[in-house]
Amino acid sequence: MESIPRLAQRVFLVPFTPKYLKSCKKTRPLTSYLMQIHDSRKPVFIQWNLQGRPLLCSDLVSVKNYSSTTARAGWFLGLGEKKKQVLPDIVKAGDPVLHEPTQDVPLGEIGSERIQKIIDEMVKVMRNAPGVGLAAPQIGIPLKIIVLEDTNEYISYAPKDETKAQERRPFDLLVIINPKLKKKGNKTALFFEGCLSVDGFRAVVERHLEVEVGGFDRNGKAIKVDASGWQARILQHEYDHLDGTLYVDKMVPRTFRTVENLDLPLAAGCPKLGGR
Repeated sequence: MESIPRLAQRVFLVPFTPKYLKSCKKTRPLTSYLMQIHDSRKPVFIQWNLQGRPLLCSDLVSVKNYSSTTARAGWFLGLGEKKKQVLPDIVKAGDPVLHEPTQDVPLGEIGSERIQKIIDEMVKVMRNAPGVGLAAPQIGIPLKIIVLEDTNEYISYAPKDETKAQERRPFDLLVIINPKLKKKGNKTALFFEGCLSVDGFRAVVERHLEVEVGGFDRNGKAIKVDASGWQARILQHEYDHLDGTLYVDKMVPRTFRTVENLDLPLAAGCPKLGGR
């Protein structure tokens, strides 16, 4: 599930490739960018707007100051940086692994090197995206494993009135193997959701406000999580992945939209956002 950092939705970081060299001439000579990078003595990114044009040098941001939750890409060669670990790609909607039920992890294999590596990669992919949840099928593995985490930094990107209405609170990393989800009570809420496997889109989904999830942690110890508000929504979203269900399979009709249109009003007849 995507973390939805609104302030970062309209600017992207892209690899520095010959494809963009022509657009550099429209602003400043390429050499001036490289001089700025060399003189700064710090690794930096060039930010590109939606039209593929680089922003001014004053908009270059060093890694030290750039938010760790924004997707990174395009280390410049020759800056002395170590090669980053190659992470699995996030599987996109349409791949059969996202639309078919997953298998239980045998309890005797939870502590194995293979399962531990899968968990480590899931956490890294989720944080790198960035997102607040990820299921194993999203990296192409049809096993019942989910990871989720929400932080104060992620929450700070959304308006306070919105996070209050969503009952969104930070929580530490959770790894749940072979989860079993039970919905509690009759209270539900409607809010927009996003998914790393359906990148760039949102839709309204109705979810229960309280759930109970049982399963095993990464050490094979039985755990139970009682969740409410936004954490309950994330758990339901990731649990659906294990059944081969995407949020678009449950979305309220006529609410599907691009991220750029997220703030536009809902169509006439659509239910209002919030609790029911």
